[in-house]
Amino acid sequence: MKGEWGWLVTLAVVLMTAARAQENTSKTFNFDGDPVGGPPKGFEFGRTGDGREGKWIIKADQDAPSPPNVLAQTDTDKTDYRFPVAFTGPEMKDLRLSVKCKPVSGKVDQGCGLVFRLKDANNYYITRANALEDNVRLYHVVKGKRIQFAGWNGAVKSGVWHDLAVEANGDGFQVFFDGNKVIDAHDKTFTEAGKFGLWTKADSVIYFDDLTVTPR
Repeated sequence: MKGEWGWLVTLAVVLMTAARAQENTSKTFNFDGDPVGGPPKGFEFGRTGDGREGKWIIKADQDAPSPPNVLAQTDTDKTDYRFPVAFTGPEMKDLRLSVKCKPVSGKVDQGCGLVFRLKDANNYYITRANALEDNVRLYHVVKGKRIQFAGWNGAVKSGVWHDLAVEANGDGFQVFFDGNKVIDAHDKTFTEAGKFGLWTKADSVIYFDDLTVTPR
């Protein structure tokens, strides 16, 4: 009997460990399985602010970090307070979210961003890098109003692939740019799980690749 109980306890521990490992498994969207010219499968789209919603399409790009495809936001509507978003699930609260992004063009803005704990297109957290302003910012967006609560100033080059990442744990947020931690901040605006995804601003044409999410 003792042997049977020991076997059952061992099995339970193994199953629990496997379940935790599965929960913490990363998922990467490299867009290579999506048809060129159309939107990525499994994503929803919206817009904060005014102007057009944006155009998110799969493009072939041999310069991509993981060729052949990237996800591109190509609509060049110059409306200043216009933030196209592309998002997916499952909903998560604590996570590490990263993407490789390349600012391609934009006269009003060249911002590439990550959204997380997103409820809808008007309520979410956003961290973004801007190649026209040379900075990285962290905001919460509440009922469509964007409010900055942390930032960093430094070089963000246009036409170059960059690594942007955020780690969210409770009310703590760390943002990484090209491998360096540039923001460490706290905020309690959104405390529940939400969807995650990508963001641009105004006439920004941005290429994205290797969107990776890891639950915490």
